[in-house]
Amino acid sequence: MIPEVDKYLEDGCMRCPLGGTAKCKVNDWREELNLLRLLVLECGLTEELKWNVPCYTINGKNVLILSAFKESAAINLFKGVLLKDDHKMLESPGENSQSARYLKFTSVQQIQSNETKIKEYIKEAAENERKGLKVEFKKTSDYEVPEELEQKFEEDPGFKVAFDALTPGRQRGYLLYFSGAKQSSTRARRIEKFTPKIFEGKGFNEY
Repeated sequence: MIPEVDKYLEDGCMRCPLGGTAKCKVNDWREELNLLRLLVLECGLTEELKWNVPCYTINGKNVLILSAFKESAAINLFKGVLLKDDHKMLESPGENSQSARYLKFTSVQQIQSNETKIKEYIKEAAENERKGLKVEFKKTSDYEVPEELEQKFEEDPGFKVAFDALTPGRQRGYLLYFSGAKQSSTRARRIEKFTPKIFEGKGFNEY
């Protein structure tokens, strides 16, 4: 155990104004997070603090972090998609998540009753990292390019140059966001709204 994680469990990650206050989500799940911390350490992982949250590694490689959400405490397994999930406990952060998976808990009792299963997931994740297993991510070229974006490329070649200059991750973020709108008019509005950011080389959620 390291003191930096002790401080996180008292004050939170401090990345938002609620850190160190009674409204910080860590306060709602402190007992659960403490118990999850012990289980992870019993599995032989090394405790660190990264991104201001408890991170657990094996041979210097990230395996998981502990998270406090509004409705649960969670273990976030970076390469959870590679796990067998025999107990059907893993949850995806979102429909487009290609790698991470969560184990979410809402009480100390729930964690205690699933202790053996939780350790199985942690140990499997650690072993996968020891073996150097990789997640096969979809390439940017595998993502759908909406018709409205293709039209924008034709109308403004400079815009296409700017879009192509974005990092693959930023391109994928935009493609998912633009394609997520059901109506053509909404897709077109989204593209126009974020055109300045694309020219600036920023992702749609960057400021």
